[in-house]
Amino acid sequence: MIRVVIADDQAMVRDGLRRILQAAGDVEVVGEAGDGVEAVAVVRELRPDVALVDVRMPRMDGLAVTRELAGSSTRVVVVTTFDLDEYVYPALRLGASGFLLKRSGPALLVAAVRAAVDGDSLISPEVTVRLLKHVTGPRPPRAALVEPLTERELEVAAHVGAGRTNAEIAAELFISAGTVKTHVAAIQRKLAVRNRVGIAVWAWDSGNVAP
Repeated sequence: MIRVVIADDQAMVRDGLRRILQAAGDVEVVGEAGDGVEAVAVVRELRPDVALVDVRMPRMDGLAVTRELAGSSTRVVVVTTFDLDEYVYPALRLGASGFLLKRSGPALLVAAVRAAVDGDSLISPEVTVRLLKHVTGPRPPRAALVEPLTERELEVAAHVGAGRTNAEIAAELFISAGTVKTHVAAIQRKLAVRNRVGIAVWAWDSGNVAP
């Protein structure tokens, strides 16, 4: 079972998310929180696989929660009504494993939780379009790498930037999914990022995105 904590300041929203997730069959909601401070405490106590975190919460917002939980074993998926740039980009850069709009629907919510556990990421289609538009705009200077990427790692990073899963990348490059996972881990280390979303952000900023 995938263990999940839900953090949202509205009890009705928490109830709705809980019902959707528990209907999936392989997800168990093990805890809830009504504000950011409580969310961090509950996650640290229960150590769930995934924390669904709303952006706007009392005492500590979802971005601060994402920052606090960075580096922990719990994957953070930001779930919000607001798809504003001021939320999307910071959430991804802080290490969120997904960014989902509440209007995205039950199937996408469950898919985002499963993707986070598998080490993949899922971003609402509406937000993805915005990110792709961002790619076509002016880019900041490429950040210095801890260690240069190999040609194969650059290929894998480009596919991660295009939103492909490990299985899809394996099929594209004619290698095993396990080999892709190894490359992804090496890329994370070299880019000094927390997860594959960090790789995607680097790929977008550097223009290294597969078609």
